[in-house]
Amino acid sequence: MNKLTFVAAVVSIGAVTQPAFAQSLTAAFASEPSSVDPLYHNLGPNNATRKHMFESLVGEDANLAIVPELAESWSSSDDGLTWTFKLRQGIKFHDGGDFTARDFLYTACRIPNVPNSPSSMEGFIGTAETITAPDDFTIEVTTAAPYPLLLTDFASFGVISASANGHEGPVEYVKGGCPGIEGYLDSNAYNDGSATVGTGPYKFVSFTPGESVILARNDDYWGDAPHWETITIRPITNDGARVAALLAGDVDVIEKPPVQDLERLRGDERVNVVQGPSSRVIYLHFDHEGEPSPGIEGTDGKNPMKDVRVRKAISLAINRPLIVDRIMGGLAVPARQLVPDFMRGTDPAIALEEPDLEEAKRLLAEAGYPDGFKLVIGTPNDRYINDAQIAQAVAQMLTRAGIETEVDAMTASVFFSRRNNYEFSLYLAGWGSSGAGMASPLRALVASQNKDKGLGGTNRGRYSNAELDAVIEEALSTVETETHDALLRKASNIVVDDVAILPLHFEVTPWALRAGLTMEPRADQHTVLTTVRPSN
Repeated sequence: MNKLTFVAAVVSIGAVTQPAFAQSLTAAFASEPSSVDPLYHNLGPNNATRKHMFESLVGEDANLAIVPELAESWSSSDDGLTWTFKLRQGIKFHDGGDFTARDFLYTACRIPNVPNSPSSMEGFIGTAETITAPDDFTIEVTTAAPYPLLLTDFASFGVISASANGHEGPVEYVKGGCPGIEGYLDSNAYNDGSATVGTGPYKFVSFTPGESVILARNDDYWGDAPHWETITIRPITNDGARVAALLAGDVDVIEKPPVQDLERLRGDERVNVVQGPSSRVIYLHFDHEGEPSPGIEGTDGKNPMKDVRVRKAISLAINRPLIVDRIMGGLAVPARQLVPDFMRGTDPAIALEEPDLEEAKRLLAEAGYPDGFKLVIGTPNDRYINDAQIAQAVAQMLTRAGIETEVDAMTASVFFSRRNNYEFSLYLAGWGSSGAGMASPLRALVASQNKDKGLGGTNRGRYSNAELDAVIEEALSTVETETHDALLRKASNIVVDDVAILPLHFEVTPWALRAGLTMEPRADQHTVLTTVRPSN
Protein backbone atom coordinates (compact mmCIF):
# COMPACT_ATOMS: atom_id res chain seq x y z
CA MET A 1 0.00 0.00 0.00
CA ASN A 2 1.52 3.30 -1.01
CA LYS A 3 1.26 6.36 1.27
CA LEU A 4 -1.62 7.95 -0.63
CA THR A 5 -3.68 4.77 -0.46
CA PHE A 6 -2.97 4.38 3.30
CA VAL A 7 -4.18 7.90 4.06
CA ALA A 8 -7.34 7.33 2.04
CA ALA A 9 -8.02 4.14 4.02
CA VAL A 10 -7.64 5.92 7.36
CA VAL A 11 -10.05 8.64 6.27
CA SER A 12 -12.53 6.00 5.15
CA ILE A 13 -12.34 4.16 8.49
CA GLY A 14 -12.81 7.42 10.38
CA ALA A 15 -15.82 8.25 8.28
CA VAL A 16 -17.39 4.92 9.13
CA THR A 17 -16.63 4.86 12.88
CA GLN A 18 -17.34 8.51 13.72
CA PRO A 19 -20.00 9.72 11.30
CA ALA A 20 -21.82 11.75 13.95
CA PHE A 21 -18.95 14.14 14.65
CA ALA A 22 -17.94 16.05 11.60
CA GLN A 23 -15.31 18.65 12.36
CA SER A 24 -17.85 21.40 12.39
CA LEU A 25 -19.91 22.61 15.31
CA THR A 26 -23.03 24.77 15.29
CA ALA A 27 -24.31 26.50 18.41
CA ALA A 28 -27.48 28.49 19.03
CA PHE A 29 -27.02 31.55 21.24
CA ALA A 30 -30.02 33.06 23.00
CA SER A 31 -28.84 36.57 22.14
CA GLU A 32 -26.92 37.89 19.18
CA PRO A 33 -23.66 39.83 19.51
CA SER A 34 -24.07 43.41 18.36
CA SER A 35 -20.65 43.25 16.69
CA VAL A 36 -17.56 41.06 16.45
CA ASP A 37 -15.45 44.11 17.32
CA PRO A 38 -14.01 43.01 20.70
CA LEU A 39 -13.88 46.59 22.05
CA TYR A 40 -17.21 47.92 20.78
CA HIS A 41 -19.83 46.78 23.29
CA ASN A 42 -19.36 45.40 26.81
CA LEU A 43 -22.18 42.87 26.44
CA GLY A 44 -22.41 39.17 27.31
CA PRO A 45 -22.91 37.75 23.79
CA ASN A 46 -20.15 40.00 22.42
CA ASN A 47 -17.72 39.02 25.17
CA ALA A 48 -18.47 35.31 24.70
CA THR A 49 -17.98 35.53 20.93
CA ARG A 50 -14.73 37.49 21.16
CA LYS A 51 -13.12 34.85 23.39
CA HIS A 52 -12.92 32.57 20.36
CA MET A 53 -10.88 35.08 18.34
CA PHE A 54 -9.30 37.67 20.64
CA GLU A 55 -7.32 36.96 23.79
CA SER A 56 -6.61 39.06 26.86
CA LEU A 57 -3.38 39.89 28.62
CA VAL A 58 -4.59 37.62 31.42
CA GLY A 59 -7.55 35.27 31.28
CA GLU A 60 -10.19 33.89 33.62
CA ASP A 61 -10.75 30.17 34.06
CA ALA A 62 -14.19 28.56 34.33
CA ASN A 63 -14.51 29.73 37.96
CA LEU A 64 -13.23 33.22 37.02
CA ALA A 65 -9.84 32.81 38.69
CA ILE A 66 -7.08 34.78 36.92
CA VAL A 67 -4.81 32.66 34.70
CA PRO A 68 -1.98 33.51 32.26
CA GLU A 69 -2.96 34.20 28.68
CA LEU A 70 -0.96 36.56 26.43
CA ALA A 71 1.09 37.46 29.51
CA GLU A 72 2.84 34.44 31.00
CA SER A 73 3.67 36.16 34.30
CA TRP A 74 3.14 39.40 36.21
CA SER A 75 4.09 41.13 39.45
CA SER A 76 3.33 44.31 41.37
CA SER A 77 5.73 46.64 43.15
CA ASP A 78 5.91 46.78 46.94
CA ASP A 79 3.91 50.02 47.00
CA GLY A 80 1.27 48.49 44.72
CA LEU A 81 1.58 51.29 42.18
CA THR A 82 3.44 49.52 39.36
CA TRP A 83 2.49 46.29 37.60
CA THR A 84 4.91 44.48 35.29
CA PHE A 85 3.71 41.93 32.73
CA LYS A 86 6.00 39.56 30.84
CA LEU A 87 4.47 38.56 27.49
CA ARG A 88 4.66 35.20 25.77
CA GLN A 89 7.02 35.24 22.80
CA GLY A 90 6.39 33.66 19.41
CA ILE A 91 2.64 34.33 19.28
CA LYS A 92 1.27 35.17 15.83
CA PHE A 93 -1.85 37.09 14.88
CA HIS A 94 -4.20 35.44 12.42
CA ASP A 95 -2.63 37.42 9.56
CA GLY A 96 0.84 36.13 10.43
CA GLY A 97 2.01 39.28 12.22
CA ASP A 98 3.94 39.03 15.47
CA PHE A 99 2.19 39.87 18.73
CA THR A 100 4.23 42.33 20.81
CA ALA A 101 3.72 44.88 23.56
CA ARG A 102 2.98 47.48 20.88
CA ASP A 103 -0.36 45.76 20.17
CA PHE A 104 -1.45 46.02 23.78
CA LEU A 105 -0.56 49.72 23.81
CA TYR A 106 -2.60 50.24 20.64
CA THR A 107 -5.52 48.33 22.18
CA ALA A 108 -5.41 50.59 25.25
CA CYS A 109 -5.38 53.63 22.97
CA ARG A 110 -8.43 52.48 21.00
CA ILE A 111 -10.64 51.45 23.93
CA PRO A 112 -11.83 54.98 24.82
CA ASN A 113 -12.01 55.92 21.14
CA VAL A 114 -14.20 53.21 19.61
CA PRO A 115 -16.66 55.14 17.43
CA ASN A 116 -20.31 54.95 18.54
CA SER A 117 -19.64 52.44 21.33
CA PRO A 118 -22.94 51.82 23.16
CA SER A 119 -21.18 50.46 26.27
CA SER A 120 -17.57 51.53 26.51
CA MET A 121 -14.80 49.43 28.04
CA GLU A 122 -12.95 52.56 29.10
CA GLY A 123 -13.37 51.69 32.77
CA PHE A 124 -11.14 48.64 32.28
CA ILE A 125 -8.11 50.85 31.64
CA GLY A 126 -9.32 53.94 33.48
CA THR A 127 -7.16 53.35 36.55
CA ALA A 128 -3.95 53.11 34.50
CA GLU A 129 -2.05 56.39 34.66
CA THR A 130 0.72 55.19 32.36
CA ILE A 131 1.22 52.12 30.18
CA THR A 132 4.70 51.67 28.71
CA ALA A 133 6.69 48.96 26.95
CA PRO A 134 10.37 48.84 28.05
CA ASP A 135 10.86 46.17 25.37
CA ASP A 136 8.73 44.17 22.93
CA PHE A 137 7.69 41.64 25.54
CA THR A 138 7.34 43.68 28.72
CA ILE A 139 4.52 46.00 29.74
CA GLU A 140 4.59 48.29 32.77
CA VAL A 141 1.41 49.86 34.16
CA THR A 142 1.28 52.51 36.87
CA THR A 143 -1.76 53.56 38.86
CA ALA A 144 -2.34 56.63 41.02
CA ALA A 145 -3.22 54.44 44.00
CA PRO A 146 -2.88 50.73 44.73
CA TYR A 147 -5.55 48.93 42.73
CA PRO A 148 -6.04 45.17 43.33
CA LEU A 149 -8.59 44.69 40.53
CA LEU A 150 -6.27 45.59 37.67
CA LEU A 151 -5.90 41.96 36.58
CA THR A 152 -9.66 41.47 36.50
CA ASP A 153 -10.03 44.62 34.40
CA PHE A 154 -7.36 43.49 31.95
CA ALA A 155 -9.06 40.10 31.63
CA SER A 156 -12.19 41.86 30.39
CA PHE A 157 -11.09 42.91 26.90
CA GLY A 158 -9.33 41.32 23.93
CA VAL A 159 -6.08 42.53 22.39
CA ILE A 160 -6.24 43.70 18.78
CA SER A 161 -3.52 44.04 16.15
CA ALA A 162 -2.14 47.55 15.60
CA SER A 163 -1.08 46.69 12.06
CA ALA A 164 -4.45 45.19 11.14
CA ASN A 165 -5.96 48.50 12.25
CA GLY A 166 -3.71 50.34 9.79
CA HIS A 167 -1.13 51.62 12.26
CA GLU A 168 2.54 50.96 11.59
CA GLY A 169 5.46 51.95 13.75
CA PRO A 170 5.67 52.43 17.51
CA VAL A 171 2.75 53.29 19.77
CA GLU A 172 2.91 55.63 22.75
CA TYR A 173 0.04 55.32 25.22
CA VAL A 174 -0.98 58.63 26.73
CA LYS A 175 -4.08 58.84 28.87
CA GLY A 176 -6.51 61.17 27.15
CA GLY A 177 -5.05 60.77 23.66
CA CYS A 178 -2.27 58.74 22.07
CA PRO A 179 0.00 60.84 19.82
CA GLY A 180 0.51 59.83 16.20
CA ILE A 181 -2.81 58.00 15.81
CA GLU A 182 -5.07 60.07 13.60
CA GLY A 183 -8.24 58.04 13.96
CA TYR A 184 -9.63 54.66 14.82
CA LEU A 185 -11.53 52.12 12.73
CA ASP A 186 -15.19 51.71 13.59
CA SER A 187 -16.89 48.39 14.23
CA ASN A 188 -17.81 48.00 10.53
CA ALA A 189 -14.17 47.16 9.82
CA TYR A 190 -14.53 44.25 12.23
CA ASN A 191 -17.96 43.15 11.11
CA ASP A 192 -16.76 42.84 7.51
CA GLY A 193 -13.64 41.00 8.69
CA SER A 194 -11.02 43.44 7.42
CA ALA A 195 -9.74 44.22 10.94
CA THR A 196 -10.90 41.07 12.73
CA VAL A 197 -7.41 39.78 13.43
CA GLY A 198 -6.73 38.29 16.84
CA THR A 199 -4.43 35.68 18.35
CA GLY A 200 -7.17 33.30 19.51
CA PRO A 201 -7.93 29.68 18.62
CA TYR A 202 -10.36 30.64 15.84
CA LYS A 203 -10.20 33.00 12.87
CA PHE A 204 -12.98 35.14 11.52
CA VAL A 205 -14.76 33.86 8.39
CA SER A 206 -18.01 35.83 8.26
CA PHE A 207 -20.57 37.74 10.33
CA THR A 208 -24.08 38.00 8.95
CA PRO A 209 -26.29 39.88 11.44
CA GLY A 210 -29.42 37.94 12.28
CA GLU A 211 -27.99 34.78 10.75
CA SER A 212 -24.54 33.62 11.86
CA VAL A 213 -20.96 34.14 12.94
CA ILE A 214 -18.68 31.61 11.22
CA LEU A 215 -15.14 30.91 12.48
CA ALA A 216 -12.33 28.66 11.26
CA ARG A 217 -9.70 26.85 13.29
CA ASN A 218 -6.38 28.67 13.77
CA ASP A 219 -3.91 25.90 13.01
CA ASP A 220 -1.02 28.06 14.23
CA TYR A 221 -2.59 28.67 17.66
CA TRP A 222 -0.02 28.77 20.46
CA GLY A 223 -2.21 26.97 23.04
CA ASP A 224 -4.09 23.68 22.98
CA ALA A 225 -5.17 22.78 19.45
CA PRO A 226 -8.86 23.59 18.82
CA HIS A 227 -10.95 20.47 18.21
CA TRP A 228 -13.42 21.81 15.66
CA GLU A 229 -12.40 22.81 12.16
CA THR A 230 -15.23 25.31 11.87
CA ILE A 231 -17.62 26.86 14.36
CA THR A 232 -20.94 28.48 13.53
CA ILE A 233 -22.83 30.63 16.05
CA ARG A 234 -26.48 31.18 15.22
CA PRO A 235 -28.75 33.56 17.14
CA ILE A 236 -32.06 31.86 18.03
CA THR A 237 -33.73 34.07 20.62
CA ASN A 238 -36.94 32.05 21.03
CA ASP A 239 -36.58 29.37 23.71
CA GLY A 240 -38.81 26.84 21.98
CA ALA A 241 -37.14 27.36 18.62
CA ARG A 242 -33.70 26.74 20.16
CA VAL A 243 -34.84 23.45 21.66
CA ALA A 244 -36.52 22.44 18.40
CA ALA A 245 -33.34 23.22 16.45
CA LEU A 246 -31.33 20.95 18.76
CA LEU A 247 -33.81 18.08 18.58
CA ALA A 248 -33.99 18.39 14.81
CA GLY A 249 -30.21 18.18 14.56
CA ASP A 250 -29.88 21.65 13.07
CA VAL A 251 -27.54 22.73 15.86
CA ASP A 252 -25.22 20.84 18.21
CA VAL A 253 -25.33 23.10 21.27
CA ILE A 254 -27.91 25.48 22.71
CA GLU A 255 -27.50 27.88 25.59
CA LYS A 256 -30.24 28.70 28.09
CA PRO A 257 -32.62 25.79 27.46
CA PRO A 258 -35.85 26.71 29.27
CA VAL A 259 -36.19 25.30 32.78
CA GLN A 260 -39.57 23.75 32.03
CA ASP A 261 -38.00 21.65 29.23
CA LEU A 262 -34.97 20.39 31.13
CA GLU A 263 -36.52 17.25 32.59
CA ARG A 264 -37.74 16.24 29.15
CA LEU A 265 -34.35 16.99 27.59
CA ARG A 266 -32.51 15.01 30.24
CA GLY A 267 -34.70 12.02 29.43
CA ASP A 268 -34.10 12.28 25.69
CA GLU A 269 -31.34 9.95 24.51
CA ARG A 270 -30.49 12.41 21.76
CA VAL A 271 -29.50 15.10 24.26
CA ASN A 272 -26.86 15.70 26.95
CA VAL A 273 -27.56 18.46 29.48
CA VAL A 274 -24.59 20.12 31.15
CA GLN A 275 -24.90 22.66 33.94
CA GLY A 276 -22.69 24.58 36.33
CA PRO A 277 -22.83 27.27 39.03
CA SER A 278 -22.72 30.86 37.93
CA SER A 279 -21.62 34.08 39.60
CA ARG A 280 -25.00 35.70 38.89
CA VAL A 281 -26.96 36.57 42.01
CA ILE A 282 -30.67 37.36 41.81
CA TYR A 283 -31.51 39.95 44.43
CA LEU A 284 -34.11 42.39 45.74
CA HIS A 285 -33.11 46.01 46.08
CA PHE A 286 -34.94 48.36 48.48
CA ASP A 287 -35.61 52.06 48.01
CA HIS A 288 -33.49 53.45 50.85
CA GLU A 289 -34.21 57.13 50.16
CA GLY A 290 -37.58 58.03 48.61
CA GLU A 291 -40.31 59.27 50.94
CA PRO A 292 -43.04 58.70 50.04
CA SER A 293 -41.78 55.76 48.03
CA PRO A 294 -43.54 54.63 44.84
CA GLY A 295 -45.85 51.63 45.07
CA ILE A 296 -46.28 51.76 48.85
CA GLU A 297 -49.66 52.45 50.48
CA GLY A 298 -50.88 52.41 54.06
CA THR A 299 -47.87 54.01 55.73
CA ASP A 300 -48.99 57.66 55.88
CA GLY A 301 -46.29 58.60 53.42
CA LYS A 302 -43.47 56.91 55.28
CA ASN A 303 -41.00 54.68 53.46
CA PRO A 304 -40.87 51.48 55.56
CA MET A 305 -37.88 50.23 53.55
CA LYS A 306 -35.70 52.72 55.42
CA ASP A 307 -36.24 50.72 58.61
CA VAL A 308 -33.86 47.79 58.98
CA ARG A 309 -36.52 45.89 60.97
CA VAL A 310 -38.79 45.93 57.92
CA ARG A 311 -35.96 44.80 55.67
CA LYS A 312 -35.19 41.94 58.07
CA ALA A 313 -38.88 41.02 58.16
CA ILE A 314 -38.96 40.80 54.36
CA SER A 315 -35.87 38.61 54.40
CA LEU A 316 -37.39 36.28 57.03
CA ALA A 317 -40.66 36.03 55.10
CA ILE A 318 -38.94 34.68 51.99
CA ASN A 319 -38.31 30.96 51.70
CA ARG A 320 -35.29 30.83 49.40
CA PRO A 321 -34.97 27.02 49.22
CA LEU A 322 -38.64 26.79 48.23
CA ILE A 323 -38.10 29.23 45.35
CA VAL A 324 -35.06 27.24 44.22
CA ASP A 325 -37.04 23.99 44.33
CA ARG A 326 -40.45 25.05 43.00
CA ILE A 327 -39.64 27.96 40.65
CA MET A 328 -36.10 27.26 39.53
CA GLY A 329 -36.46 23.48 39.34
CA GLY A 330 -33.19 23.11 41.24
CA LEU A 331 -31.32 25.33 38.79
CA ALA A 332 -30.18 27.72 41.50
CA VAL A 333 -28.41 27.84 44.86
CA PRO A 334 -29.98 29.79 47.76
CA ALA A 335 -27.93 32.88 48.57
CA ARG A 336 -27.10 34.78 51.72
CA GLN A 337 -24.15 36.78 50.36
CA LEU A 338 -23.64 38.57 47.06
CA VAL A 339 -21.25 36.09 45.43
CA PRO A 340 -21.11 32.28 45.61
CA ASP A 341 -18.74 30.43 47.91
CA PHE A 342 -16.20 29.59 45.20
CA MET A 343 -15.38 33.27 44.67
CA ARG A 344 -13.06 35.47 46.70
CA GLY A 345 -14.30 37.64 49.56
CA THR A 346 -17.09 35.44 50.92
CA ASP A 347 -17.38 34.72 54.65
CA PRO A 348 -18.19 31.04 55.26
CA ALA A 349 -19.49 31.97 58.73
CA ILE A 350 -22.49 33.76 57.20
CA ALA A 351 -25.25 31.16 57.19
CA LEU A 352 -28.33 30.97 55.04
CA GLU A 353 -31.24 32.53 56.89
CA GLU A 354 -34.08 30.18 57.78
CA PRO A 355 -37.54 31.55 56.91
CA ASP A 356 -39.52 32.55 60.00
CA LEU A 357 -42.96 33.99 59.28
CA GLU A 358 -43.87 34.70 62.91
CA GLU A 359 -40.62 36.58 63.55
CA ALA A 360 -41.24 38.55 60.37
CA LYS A 361 -44.67 39.61 61.64
CA ARG A 362 -43.21 40.51 65.03
CA LEU A 363 -40.57 42.75 63.45
CA LEU A 364 -43.18 44.47 61.28
CA ALA A 365 -45.27 45.20 64.35
CA GLU A 366 -42.22 46.45 66.24
CA ALA A 367 -41.45 48.78 63.35
CA GLY A 368 -44.97 50.25 63.57
CA TYR A 369 -46.71 48.18 60.92
CA PRO A 370 -48.78 45.58 62.83
CA ASP A 371 -51.29 45.54 59.97
CA GLY A 372 -48.63 45.60 57.30
CA PHE A 373 -48.88 47.80 54.20
CA LYS A 374 -49.33 47.53 50.45
CA LEU A 375 -46.34 47.10 48.15
CA VAL A 376 -45.58 46.70 44.44
CA ILE A 377 -42.48 44.78 43.28
CA GLY A 378 -40.93 45.75 39.96
CA THR A 379 -39.32 43.03 37.85
CA PRO A 380 -38.27 42.24 34.29
CA ASN A 381 -40.02 39.27 32.73
CA ASP A 382 -37.46 38.33 30.10
CA ARG A 383 -34.00 39.01 31.52
CA TYR A 384 -33.23 36.36 34.15
CA ILE A 385 -34.27 32.73 34.51
CA ASN A 386 -37.96 32.75 35.57
CA ASP A 387 -37.65 36.34 36.81
CA ALA A 388 -41.36 37.21 36.85
CA GLN A 389 -42.29 33.87 38.45
CA ILE A 390 -39.73 34.47 41.19
CA ALA A 391 -41.18 37.93 41.87
CA GLN A 392 -44.66 36.41 42.03
CA ALA A 393 -43.51 33.83 44.58
CA VAL A 394 -41.87 36.56 46.67
CA ALA A 395 -45.12 38.57 46.52
CA GLN A 396 -47.12 35.62 47.84
CA MET A 397 -44.65 35.08 50.68
CA LEU A 398 -44.69 38.75 51.69
CA THR A 399 -48.48 38.81 51.56
CA ARG A 400 -48.57 35.93 54.05
CA ALA A 401 -46.37 38.03 56.35
CA GLY A 402 -48.85 40.92 56.18
CA ILE A 403 -47.36 42.98 53.34
CA GLU A 404 -50.00 42.88 50.61
CA THR A 405 -47.79 42.69 47.55
CA GLU A 406 -48.40 42.92 43.80
CA VAL A 407 -46.00 42.32 40.91
CA ASP A 408 -45.34 44.84 38.14
CA ALA A 409 -43.57 42.80 35.43
CA MET A 410 -42.34 44.21 32.13
CA THR A 411 -39.80 43.65 29.39
CA ALA A 412 -36.20 44.27 30.41
CA SER A 413 -35.67 47.49 28.45
CA VAL A 414 -38.71 49.10 30.08
CA PHE A 415 -37.81 47.74 33.49
CA PHE A 416 -34.26 49.10 33.50
CA SER A 417 -35.44 52.49 32.27
CA ARG A 418 -38.03 52.71 35.05
CA ARG A 419 -35.60 51.34 37.63
CA ASN A 420 -33.06 54.00 36.69
CA ASN A 421 -35.79 56.59 37.27
CA TYR A 422 -36.31 55.21 40.79
CA GLU A 423 -39.88 54.10 40.14
CA PHE A 424 -39.80 51.07 42.48
CA SER A 425 -39.70 50.70 46.25
CA LEU A 426 -38.61 47.11 45.81
CA TYR A 427 -37.33 45.54 42.62
CA LEU A 428 -35.88 42.25 41.44
CA ALA A 429 -32.70 42.20 39.37
CA GLY A 430 -29.50 40.22 38.89
CA TRP A 431 -25.76 40.82 38.95
CA GLY A 432 -23.07 38.65 37.39
CA SER A 433 -19.77 39.18 39.18
CA SER A 434 -16.39 39.17 37.50
CA GLY A 435 -13.24 37.57 38.86
CA ALA A 436 -13.08 40.47 41.31
CA GLY A 437 -15.40 38.37 43.49
CA MET A 438 -17.16 40.19 46.31
CA ALA A 439 -15.57 43.48 45.25
CA SER A 440 -17.67 43.44 42.09
CA PRO A 441 -21.17 43.76 43.65
CA LEU A 442 -19.89 45.78 46.62
CA ARG A 443 -18.63 48.66 44.52
CA ALA A 444 -21.54 48.53 42.05
CA LEU A 445 -24.63 47.69 44.11
CA VAL A 446 -24.19 48.92 47.68
CA ALA A 447 -21.39 51.49 47.78
CA SER A 448 -22.78 55.02 48.01
CA GLN A 449 -23.28 56.55 44.59
CA ASN A 450 -20.10 58.46 43.71
CA LYS A 451 -19.39 58.87 40.01
CA ASP A 452 -15.99 60.45 40.59
CA LYS A 453 -14.84 57.37 42.52
CA GLY A 454 -16.60 54.94 40.17
CA LEU A 455 -18.74 53.62 43.03
CA GLY A 456 -22.44 52.80 43.33
CA GLY A 457 -23.06 52.81 39.57
CA THR A 458 -25.90 50.26 39.87
CA ASN A 459 -26.98 51.22 43.40
CA ARG A 460 -30.50 52.14 42.29
CA GLY A 461 -31.75 51.67 45.84
CA ARG A 462 -29.54 54.62 46.87
CA TYR A 463 -28.25 52.71 49.88
CA SER A 464 -25.60 54.71 51.73
CA ASN A 465 -23.53 53.57 54.70
CA ALA A 466 -20.38 55.50 55.63
CA GLU A 467 -18.89 52.57 57.53
CA LEU A 468 -19.40 50.25 54.57
CA ASP A 469 -18.01 52.83 52.12
CA ALA A 470 -14.83 53.14 54.16
CA VAL A 471 -14.28 49.38 54.19
CA ILE A 472 -14.98 49.05 50.46
CA GLU A 473 -12.63 51.88 49.57
CA GLU A 474 -9.90 50.42 51.77
CA ALA A 475 -10.37 47.02 50.08
CA LEU A 476 -10.19 48.63 46.62
CA SER A 477 -6.84 50.19 47.47
CA THR A 478 -5.27 47.12 49.10
CA VAL A 479 -3.26 44.92 46.77
CA GLU A 480 -2.05 42.38 49.36
CA THR A 481 -4.36 39.42 48.77
CA GLU A 482 -5.15 38.24 52.30
CA THR A 483 -5.80 41.74 53.64
CA HIS A 484 -7.90 42.60 50.57
CA ASP A 485 -10.05 39.48 51.00
CA ALA A 486 -10.43 40.08 54.76
CA LEU A 487 -11.79 43.56 54.03
CA LEU A 488 -14.24 42.10 51.51
CA ARG A 489 -15.49 39.65 54.15
CA LYS A 490 -15.92 42.50 56.63
CA ALA A 491 -17.92 44.46 54.07
CA SER A 492 -20.07 41.43 53.28
CA ASN A 493 -20.98 41.11 56.96
CA ILE A 494 -22.03 44.76 57.10
CA VAL A 495 -24.24 44.28 54.04
CA VAL A 496 -25.90 41.19 55.53
CA ASP A 497 -26.37 42.65 59.02
CA ASP A 498 -27.95 45.84 57.67
CA VAL A 499 -29.94 43.97 54.98
CA ALA A 500 -28.66 46.57 52.54
CA ILE A 501 -29.74 44.34 49.69
CA LEU A 502 -31.49 40.98 49.68
CA PRO A 503 -29.76 38.16 47.77
CA LEU A 504 -32.18 35.37 46.81
CA HIS A 505 -30.18 32.81 44.85
CA PHE A 506 -27.36 32.20 42.42
CA GLU A 507 -28.39 30.98 39.01
CA VAL A 508 -27.13 27.59 37.84
CA THR A 509 -26.55 27.74 34.10
CA PRO A 510 -27.62 24.87 31.84
CA TRP A 511 -26.59 24.06 28.29
CA ALA A 512 -28.05 21.29 26.11
CA LEU A 513 -25.87 19.45 23.61
CA ARG A 514 -26.25 16.72 21.08
CA ALA A 515 -25.71 13.30 22.72
CA GLY A 516 -22.05 12.38 22.72
CA LEU A 517 -20.88 15.95 23.30
CA THR A 518 -19.94 17.68 26.53
CA MET A 519 -18.54 21.07 27.53
CA GLU A 520 -17.12 23.00 30.47
CA PRO A 521 -19.67 25.32 32.14
CA ARG A 522 -18.41 28.80 32.96
CA ALA A 523 -19.39 30.86 35.99
CA ASP A 524 -19.74 33.96 33.80
CA GLN A 525 -22.39 32.07 31.76
CA HIS A 526 -20.44 32.65 28.54
CA THR A 527 -20.79 29.92 25.93
CA VAL A 528 -17.20 29.19 24.87
CA LEU A 529 -17.20 26.52 22.19
CA THR A 530 -13.53 25.65 22.47
CA THR A 531 -14.50 23.59 25.52
CA VAL A 532 -17.05 21.48 23.61
CA ARG A 533 -15.66 17.99 23.01
CA PRO A 534 -16.87 14.47 22.23
CA SER A 535 -17.60 12.95 25.61
CA ASN A 536 -15.67 9.73 24.90
